[in-house]
Amino acid sequence: MPLPPLAQIPPQIAAVADYEDYARERMSEAAWAYLAGGAADELTLRANREAFDRIRLQPRVLGKLAGGSTALELLGVHLPYPILLAPVAYQKLAHPQGELATVLAASAMKAAMVVSTQSSVALEDLAQAADTPLWFQLYFQARRDDTLKLVRRAEAAGYRALVLTVDAPVNGVRNREQRAGFSLPPGIEAVNLRGLRPMGQTVARAGESAIFGSGMLDHAPSWDDVAWLRSQTRLPIVLKGILSPVDARLAVEAGAAAIVVSNHGGRTLDGLPPTLEALPWVADEVQGRIPVLMDGGVRRGTDVFKAVALGAAAVLVGRGYVHGLAAAGAVGVIHVLHLLRTELEIAMALAGCATLADIGRQALWPQAWQAPA
Repeated sequence: MPLPPLAQIPPQIAAVADYEDYARERMSEAAWAYLAGGAADELTLRANREAFDRIRLQPRVLGKLAGGSTALELLGVHLPYPILLAPVAYQKLAHPQGELATVLAASAMKAAMVVSTQSSVALEDLAQAADTPLWFQLYFQARRDDTLKLVRRAEAAGYRALVLTVDAPVNGVRNREQRAGFSLPPGIEAVNLRGLRPMGQTVARAGESAIFGSGMLDHAPSWDDVAWLRSQTRLPIVLKGILSPVDARLAVEAGAAAIVVSNHGGRTLDGLPPTLEALPWVADEVQGRIPVLMDGGVRRGTDVFKAVALGAAAVLVGRGYVHGLAAAGAVGVIHVLHLLRTELEIAMALAGCATLADIGRQALWPQAWQAPA
């Protein structure tokens, strides 16, 4: 049986990565397989983390650091530090309060939170509990009317942006989930999707196509759908799931307010590059026309520093904070954010960077990363 959540944070938890074992002990094997798993052989899942480990920092000394700050403006919102909580579905798998505990933690730490379409707490309930900016992560539904219903609900609830996930027209092959026999337990569902037409799923018979010709891609979104969405809302639209510089350019041309360099946490197509490697290519293509964010593998404040140095305005943290949620509820998420922010500030001070604007590629050790040609 899974252990109950921690009543207090033990001193043995000194880093975000320390939460992983505590989280696993407090989740069922099937739920853990869902949260921790990636696509196929999980090469991309591991690569996301390994990419950060390969990069070294360039220390600088005796710089003026008085008045230093990690603050930034992002899509019209003032944030005290460049760390957002990424959309993670079905958080009640990790803790009984699910996303409600997460939004309370985000509010306490003044961190923006991106709420998943597939959250296990209604988007309106989360907005009522929040004292921090919320963005709504959106999947296009099978019918445009259903997509529009979600948009209108997010607008009415006061969400500040729409984060359109564009890199998952079909689910990736997730062997770990299959082996664990994962299915949603009673009482946990994507409550925001109640009453909407479910996305089509088919089971191919021998000799038939499992994907093409099955109807699964009949409603896959396109750039035309992005244009339609822009015509339907005044909320800024963030495109999440960009890895190609070509797609980054198309996103700018399509009027995206920002993009998130993401490989879906290694959960869609195995063999994709880690997001940190793709980030400078995308940032160089965008040339500051819109903010570039990134996610995937962030576990340290130095990871945030490295991402900013390679062109990110901010990062989104996913599994790391859900480990904190599973281990200790809202207090665990608060601690994760506190650790990351503190580590970022230490890195900035020791690298001679008083503000985020001071963190550029000169803050990385030469030849520690490959610049775009």
